Amino acid sequence: PIGPATADFLTGSLDKAAARNAEVVIIRMDTPGGLDASTRDIVKAILNSPVPVATLVTPGGARAASAGTYILYASHIAAMSPATNVGAATPVSIMGGQQPGRQKEPGENEEDAEPAPDTIDTMSRKAINDSVAYVRGLANKHGRNADWAELAVREAASITSEEALEIGVIDLIAEDVGDLLEQIHGRTVEVQGRDRVMNTSSLLIEQLEPDWKSELLGVITSPTIAYMLLLIGIYGLFFEGYNPGAIFPGVIGAICLLVALYAFQLLPVNYAGFALLILGIILMIGEAVAPSFGVLGIGGVIAVVIGSIILIDTDVPGFMISRPLIGAIALVSSFGLMAIIGIAMKARQRPIVSGREELLGAEGTALLDFEQDGNVFVHSESWSAVSESPLREGQAIVVTGVDGLTLKVRPLDE
Repeated sequence: PIGPATADFLTGSLDKAAARNAEVVIIRMDTPGGLDASTRDIVKAILNSPVPVATLVTPGGARAASAGTYILYASHIAAMSPATNVGAATPVSIMGGQQPGRQKEPGENEEDAEPAPDTIDTMSRKAINDSVAYVRGLANKHGRNADWAELAVREAASITSEEALEIGVIDLIAEDVGDLLEQIHGRTVEVQGRDRVMNTSSLLIEQLEPDWKSELLGVITSPTIAYMLLLIGIYGLFFEGYNPGAIFPGVIGAICLLVALYAFQLLPVNYAGFALLILGIILMIGEAVAPSFGVLGIGGVIAVVIGSIILIDTDVPGFMISRPLIGAIALVSSFGLMAIIGIAMKARQRPIVSGREELLGAEGTALLDFEQDGNVFVHSESWSAVSESPLREGQAIVVTGVDGLTLKVRPLDE
C-alpha cells in the first residue's frame, strides 16, 4: 500500500534522477491503494519532475487500484502489462455507502441520468467531487480519457490493460521494462510545459532500492507497530514513575513514545480514538495505584478497545491496526485487572494489623495496681489506660476503646 514511506522513497528517487540528469524514471507499480496525503505528495512530485516519469503496472496480475489510478494518470507515460487492471478509485472512506449519482453526459436526457440520492451526506459528496476534479485534471493534462477516470471515482469502475489501451486510459501495453523502453523511444512527451523527445535506446538501467531511512519509515508508520510503540512508551514511563531510579523502563518508554508520536503525525489519526486510548490507559493505571474494585479498570479496558478500533481514520488495506492485537491487549488487560481486583479483595479481608482499629480487642496486662488510671502492656508497648474496674499488677486486660494516646480497658475475665 502507498503510505508515507512510499512517498518518501519516490520523491527522493525523483530528486536523485533530476540531479543525475536521467533520461526517464520508470515506476513499477502493483498496489491496492493507499493514503490520500501520500498519493498527492507522489503526484505533485511527478508533475513537477524535470525528468519524464513512466509508470508501468507490472507484472501480470498486478493492479493500479485506488491511489494507483491517480499516479498512473499523473505520469508522463502510462503503461500496463498484460493481465493487469486499473480503477476502483472511489475514496475508501465512503466505499461502503451509496455512491452519488452519475452526472448527465452531453446530449443525454435528464431522465436517463442517474440522480444523486439525497441520503448521501455532504462530506461524502465533497470527497467524491474533489477526487473527480483531481483525476479529471490529471487526465486532461496528459490527454487521457477523463470520462472513464470520473467513472472510476464515482462508480469504482475497473478495467483490464487491453480495455484501458482501447479507450485511451493508458498509452501502451508493455511486457516488461525493456519492452517499455523500446516502445517509448522517439515518443514526444510534455515535461514542465516543454515538449521532449524520448531517447531510450540502449540506456543503462539503474535500479533504486529504498534506503535505511525509507525502510525505517515503512516500519514505524505501520499502524500496528506505531500502536505498540505508543503502549510500550506509556507503560514504560508509568513503571519508571512507579519505581524511580529503574532508568531502563523510562529510557525505553520515552524513546518509544516519541517515535510513536512521530509516526502518528504521518498517519490519518482519529483524535477522538487517540484521546479514548490515553484515557483508558490512565484509568487502568489508576486501578493499579488506587484499586476501585473494577470501576476504573473496566472503564479503562472499554475505552482502550474502542479507542484502538477507531484510532486510524481510514479503511485503506494495510493501514488498519490488527484486530487480533487489539483483542489480545484487551484480554491481557482484563486478566491483569482481575488479578488487581483479587488482590484488593484479599487485602480487604485480612485482619487489621495497625492503627486505631487494630488495638480494639487487643489483650495485655496491667503493669501496676490501679483503680482508675494506670499503665498497661499491650503489643509490647506501655500505654496509659483508664478502667472502670480496679486492676492488679499482672492481671489480664482487654482494650475496649481508644481516646488519643489513652486506652480504655477492662479485666479480661469480666
